[in-house]
Amino acid sequence: MVKYKERKRLRILGKVLFVCYVLFIIYFLLFSEWYGRTGEMSEYRYNLVLFKEIRRFLTYRETLGTFAVLTNVVGNVVIFVPFGFFMPMASKYRNFFYDGMLSVSDSVFCVEVFQLLTRVGSFDVDDLLLNTIGGLAGYILFVICNAIRRRYHAKK
Repeated sequence: MVKYKERKRLRILGKVLFVCYVLFIIYFLLFSEWYGRTGEMSEYRYNLVLFKEIRRFLTYRETLGTFAVLTNVVGNVVIFVPFGFFMPMASKYRNFFYDGMLSVSDSVFCVEVFQLLTRVGSFDVDDLLLNTIGGLAGYILFVICNAIRRRYHAKK
């Protein structure tokens, strides 16, 4: 009975954290003034060539600056790590493939396509790849933390 209540509380906590995270993502990726998300561009911007933008950022890292390169390359991974962590925490489904597909679909449909259609930001397959890697890294982190939690409770 105690384990059931604890699991239910953890799932509720996961859902609350997941909703907070989604609200943060919506604001940060779509409306944040810090990254020039204020206002609509006059034309659609997109990249359909895998590794094109990553290669461009790494090639011109001295011109663009370290902050811009880290923000684009590392930031696109890091920003989706919480997605991969909180999704299995809030859900009954815990599967590497399932979480990976959710990371892809969330990135494509909720972020990249929205940016393309509203002309706020750009659609970029490199971002899709990096976001998916972040989501999968978050899932792996969840699995590790969950194993540690289970081992701790098994010793009690």
